[in-house]
Amino acid sequence: MTVSCLIVEDEPLARNLMTEYVKKVPSLNLVRACASAMEGMEVLRTQPVDILFLDIQMPEITGITFLKILQKKPLVIFTTAYSQYALEGYELDVVDYLLKPITFERFLKAVDKALARLTTPVVPTFPHQPVAEKPDFVFVKDGTKMVKIRFSDILYVEGMKDYVAIHTRDQRKITSLQRMKALEEQLPTDQFIRIHHSYIISLQAIDAVYKNDVQIGQALLPISDSYKKTFRDFIEKNQMQ
Repeated sequence: MTVSCLIVEDEPLARNLMTEYVKKVPSLNLVRACASAMEGMEVLRTQPVDILFLDIQMPEITGITFLKILQKKPLVIFTTAYSQYALEGYELDVVDYLLKPITFERFLKAVDKALARLTTPVVPTFPHQPVAEKPDFVFVKDGTKMVKIRFSDILYVEGMKDYVAIHTRDQRKITSLQRMKALEEQLPTDQFIRIHHSYIISLQAIDAVYKNDVQIGQALLPISDSYKKTFRDFIEKNQMQ
């Protein structure tokens, strides 16, 4: 069985890597490796494709928007460096979600899932559908590498202009070039709360709460006026009666 596939990836290195991976699998036939969503859309208009390897973060049209506007959808495997899109990807019924950097072993697992779908009839199940699990980690760029950090390992996040410093339980300080707001959107709201323009804290890591500060280990972090009410309301709601 030969399966046709299409790669849509704007990063040349990632596109070349995925192309090499596809060529290593005898059952996959690469139709084209496209550098943009618009180019990929033109291919899908002219010929059928079984599997689409689709990057999410692309200029002009994101992979999620691209998938939503497709009328006839192939099986989709998302490829991205950002774990926060995993849940939305499952809601769009994608086959798998590959986090960069992607190993060949992980690539093969995703392909096997797609091939299983292509060869197995889809039987609808009603009324209950499985609920996709939310990821319990985040990938952040640290220099030239992507570092995986579990939410349970984070004590607090410190904002420093265009950088964030993630302080962990094993006393690491991981510095990443990104905005606090971007990282805040990736953190689960039931585990983390912002107490200052420059600080996001893990609720599980709190040792003590003072009038204007929060103690986490040896660190004493300020609570700013703009976040004080939200934080105090949360503490009062969850304090022991």
